Amino acid sequence: MLFRTCGIPLALWKIPSTLIASNRECGNVKKMFSTHHPAKRFAACLTLAISLFPVNHASAAPTQGYKVVAKYPHSTESYTEGFFYLDGLFYEGTGIAGHSALLAIQPETGKPVQKHELAPEYFGEGIVDWGPNVYQWTWKSHICFVYDRFSLRPLKQFTYTGEGWGMTRTARELITSDGTATLRFRDPETFKETHHIVVKDGTRVINELNELEFIHGEIYANVWHQDVIARISPKDGHVIAWINLAGLLPADQMVNEESVLNGIAYDAQHNRLFVTGKQWPTVFEIRVVSPASH
Repeated sequence: MLFRTCGIPLALWKIPSTLIASNRECGNVKKMFSTHHPAKRFAACLTLAISLFPVNHASAAPTQGYKVVAKYPHSTESYTEGFFYLDGLFYEGTGIAGHSALLAIQPETGKPVQKHELAPEYFGEGIVDWGPNVYQWTWKSHICFVYDRFSLRPLKQFTYTGEGWGMTRTARELITSDGTATLRFRDPETFKETHHIVVKDGTRVINELNELEFIHGEIYANVWHQDVIARISPKDGHVIAWINLAGLLPADQMVNEESVLNGIAYDAQHNRLFVTGKQWPTVFEIRVVSPASH
């Protein structure tokens, strides 16, 4: 099949084998370029070119804003490192060695109904539910604890290399961050990495990814010391959009400069999105709006 399209032999277009797998498909491709009308020929050429080359995510992602829907109390003693919502409760993993814990919290009161304190040598990090269990890993100790979700009783441990930051899950795998631009997918049964993606906005690498949540097939990620959430494609790591949360918590309500945005939770049953931060006095239920405004 050596005929020309836009002056270029079709054999040099590197047509995917799936496109020319049959004589009928070959005939369809030939038919596209059989016209002698310049405009139609150019349109056919452009259509084929678009179909052959992958999508380019080189341009910067758009920015969205927020509306505050509701507010819930949050302990200013909680240095939030992990956060999710399940069955009417917030689950929170807190950091700082000597103060790290896993808590199940009543949203309306902000009070824990269950609490498991980590040994003082551990700096607690991200948490995620998996079946009847909760996973909580640690910053630099290379240990992930597995608890029974209903009693917070420790069941077992996993080990890993590198630092532990945020954690979430799909229906099949865990997803973890380590303070870099890399998100790692892990087997929940072994905690071993299966593959990873590097997060970019266009050509810009997005480092210091922190707390994570998986929402409608996308990874939502806090970025350390930034008032934004990145919406990330789990397929290739490109940033789909940014959610700008600047001004959500007034500066005079922050305990110190480390009281940064960090904590994303989603109520799938009622389509509610919650965000909070380290030692913030409030959990905010927000609605994402476009363009950015609040």
